[in-house]
Amino acid sequence: MIAFASSLDQAGPITKTVRDAAIMMESMASYDDKDSTSVNRNVPNYEHALTGDIRGLKIGIPKEYRMDGMPQEIEKLWQEGIEWMKAAGAEIIDISLPHTKYALPTYYIVAPAEASSNLARYDGVKYGLRVEGDGLSGMYKNTRAAGFGDEVKRRILIGTYVLSAGYYDAYYLKAQKIRTLIAQDFAKAYEKVDVILTPTAPSPAFAMGEKSNDPIAMYLNDIFTVPASLAGLPAISVPAGLSADALPLGLQLIGRAFDEETMLRAADVLEHAAGFTAKPKIWWGEK
Repeated sequence: MIAFASSLDQAGPITKTVRDAAIMMESMASYDDKDSTSVNRNVPNYEHALTGDIRGLKIGIPKEYRMDGMPQEIEKLWQEGIEWMKAAGAEIIDISLPHTKYALPTYYIVAPAEASSNLARYDGVKYGLRVEGDGLSGMYKNTRAAGFGDEVKRRILIGTYVLSAGYYDAYYLKAQKIRTLIAQDFAKAYEKVDVILTPTAPSPAFAMGEKSNDPIAMYLNDIFTVPASLAGLPAISVPAGLSADALPLGLQLIGRAFDEETMLRAADVLEHAAGFTAKPKIWWGEK
């Protein structure tokens, strides 16, 4: 969900976010035999999956996504989403993802560790920016100081720490084990359901840069989205309503691995049921 820098007005036709996403994803998806993370699978026609028919689809509602202190307007929107899907013929099934509460700390160990490792190559020698300095060490320091923003530096430092001698087993290795448990929770849930419906975030979208000086508050907004990333599952956020302050709220659908078609089909129905028409009062850069 995009966090606009201003509140929104209700105006204009219903957006086709899901259809646009399906078309774009089909254009982007392909196999690269030089990429070890690429999977050699046929790319479906994602747009053709948007039939508007979800009768009989089983939609899971995880109890762990009901957080203490979550605004009532988000809980209300989630319930509305459940009713929209039920009205479209889907079957609603309560499920449990018991390791969800560990997802956020796990993610912010694994992701910074990967960032630290992957960004080590950007030292001014072979890749990207180079800022000259006093000798090789000075060039390294100047290049990385000038080339990375505050948040990137923060994640590199966290990642370097959890991968360092004496902390690897205590943090990174343990996080990898919990990541496996989170993936197993989803696998068990998908024995009963086809797709999972949750809120996108525990608060309304915030303005660009608003929480840049409070990284913990910023990271907490990821609590509903990082489990899918850890488990390697497709997920989509659908704009579905506005807060009392006219800030956008979203609902998230999480699908089985490599089952983007079912996820997009459900998301398309959800988008049309929500009828979200809000537009920003002020666009970026406007006064």
